Amino acid sequence: MADLSVAVAGVAATLFLLACSAFFSSSETAIFSLPRTWVDEQAEHSERARVLQELVADPHRLLVTLLVGNNVVNVAISSIVTVLVTSYLEPGPAVVVATLVTSTLVLLFGEIVPKSVGLGNAERWAVSVAPVVRAVETLLGPVITVFDIVTRRIGAVFGSDEAIEEPYID
Repeated sequence: MADLSVAVAGVAATLFLLACSAFFSSSETAIFSLPRTWVDEQAEHSERARVLQELVADPHRLLVTLLVGNNVVNVAISSIVTVLVTSYLEPGPAVVVATLVTSTLVLLFGEIVPKSVGLGNAERWAVSVAPVVRAVETLLGPVITVFDIVTRRIGAVFGSDEAIEEPYID
């Protein structure tokens, strides 16, 4: 009975994390597809749009926030699926199956479909998710700050423009 409850909990956790992955992927695409002028105009009339405006004011930090969130949930999905599959298969085949299952789930339901939906509903979705993205940025603030600083410095070493994300936000 414990095996069944572990499997059910693992599947439930995987589904929840896939929803989180979809959230981060769709948010990234929606937010970065919007013209900055549109965001500024909307911010005059909506509190959520003002939050969005604050987020896009620092596109590098915004991108780091979304990528940290997405990568944390995707790695967790991989770990959970691996644990579930290894409880039913030998280690060698389990790694192959877990990799194939995880890759398929994340690509379909955590990346491709959510990005398409985010792009197709960019204005409404970006404004809707802005407060949640701000909450994630606040919750993971110290981690995001470290990655923000490190990636800016690494970028500087390789001669990349500090505002590399700017062209994606007009």
